[in-house]
Amino acid sequence: MASEPVARAVAEEVGRWGSMKQTGVSLRYMMEFGSRPTPRNLLLSAQFLHKELPIRFARRALELESLPFGLSNKPAILKVRDWYLDSFRDIRYFPEVRSRNDELAFTQMINMVKMRHNNVVPTMALGVQQLKKELGHSRKVPFEFDDQIHEFLDRFYMSRIGIRMLIGQHVALHDPQPSGVIGLINTRLSPIQVAQAACEDARAICLREYGSAPDINIYGDPNFTFPYVTHHLHLMLFELVKNSLRAVQERYMNSDKDVPPVRIIVADGEEDVTIKVSDEGGGIPRSGLPRIFTYLYSTAKNPPELDRPNVGVTMAGYGFGLPISRLYARYFGGDLQIISMEGYGTDAYLHLSRLGDSEEPLP
Repeated sequence: MASEPVARAVAEEVGRWGSMKQTGVSLRYMMEFGSRPTPRNLLLSAQFLHKELPIRFARRALELESLPFGLSNKPAILKVRDWYLDSFRDIRYFPEVRSRNDELAFTQMINMVKMRHNNVVPTMALGVQQLKKELGHSRKVPFEFDDQIHEFLDRFYMSRIGIRMLIGQHVALHDPQPSGVIGLINTRLSPIQVAQAACEDARAICLREYGSAPDINIYGDPNFTFPYVTHHLHLMLFELVKNSLRAVQERYMNSDKDVPPVRIIVADGEEDVTIKVSDEGGGIPRSGLPRIFTYLYSTAKNPPELDRPNVGVTMAGYGFGLPISRLYARYFGGDLQIISMEGYGTDAYLHLSRLGDSEEPLP
């Protein structure tokens, strides 16, 4: 264990940095800045991250220490907090970035930091689930539990998306880029192509779990492109399509009727690109609709136990897929809406801002 004075010094440092102001970045700025990844620009980017990342890590570490309902003391949450403190320390105590060699060493270090945080989402989910079980056994789930935990997780995961985007973008600018790709941003992303890839992945999981999978029809202009982060769009569409496939599959499992396809429609407007994922999987009762964006709510009958290591990707998650997908949409100024007709099906509308001007929403 760290000796007392060292721990206190770090705690004071975290407190100081956690009270500093964060600096938001827009998709357009990342594109313009990254389109010329000269050594000088990479140096400027590293110097910015050297100052910005400790602020973001410190804020989250402080918040992890002051969560309601005793959540901060759950082993899984303490583990995440230690990851954030370690990352704060690694970046904070890295010497100033002054030369190309400094910059390369810094880039390697923040890439390791990013990998350290790969399992933050399931680990946080585990901590919240542990607490919920405990409170449930004692029949003492406070009325405001869901709201407060939800607000915290929204802030926490939005911040995580930002941190991973900043580190990922800086690291990716060092790799040789195909034409039109700037770091993690594809300036000519085809939503139809990303939808096709996400559909293949989601259908593969559906086939594995159920032995069959509904068809998916995609409509829209195959030549239409706009600038966006491929990985973000794939993640959101994969989640929406997976939910639709599961709903249709479970509704028609023992029926001799024709299984209706899931439909995806891509529309390109002046301001927004909207992607609709439409299914006839029976919809969600209206009483359940407000809950689909809360964490730990899953429409699946038996969501997997999080304690099992290597659960892998299953059809039905821990109820984290939709709220996190909505955060990805909002991160660059878009949104995600779900409209349901109980007894018929569900339409999910994914709005993506095509101007790329909106600043990161900084929690």
